[in-house]
Amino acid sequence: MNTAVNRKFLSPKILTVAVALFALLAVQAPAHAGPDGLITKQSKYSVKVTLDKLEAVLKKKGITIVTRWSHDAGAKKAGIDLRPTELLIFGNPKLGSHMFTSKQTSGIDLPMKALAWQDADGKVWLSYNDPAYITKRHGINDRDKVKAKMTGALNKLTNVATGN
Repeated sequence: MNTAVNRKFLSPKILTVAVALFALLAVQAPAHAGPDGLITKQSKYSVKVTLDKLEAVLKKKGITIVTRWSHDAGAKKAGIDLRPTELLIFGNPKLGSHMFTSKQTSGIDLPMKALAWQDADGKVWLSYNDPAYITKRHGINDRDKVKAKMTGALNKLTNVATGN
């Protein structure tokens, strides 16, 4: 390829525009699971409000709330400063039990958990395990419909909670 063409495409101005476009697309792109199996979505709300909204929509859908745990409150009792961080554990036996009948070890990852947390910049995030990660981790190859239903439901429910 012609080096003049390469210089034109690699000019600082074009690189700056490309980086800006990439950053914009990354912020607006739907959340996807990373290699660690976590799906993380930015929330428009505080940690408390995010989990309040998630808890309310889960209850409305008949999903069992197991517990809500404030990591930052626990840390405070131990004399440790921690930004707002709360965990909600919830489950739907009509779906999750199908995972257990395939591989009971999936019970270590179910019921589901959602973690709302505030980063150092003050942004709030909601993270949860991707059902595809759970099925892969436990070698569940015979519950594709259940995995798809869980994935779709979690996406919709967490979008309500985060305002997306």
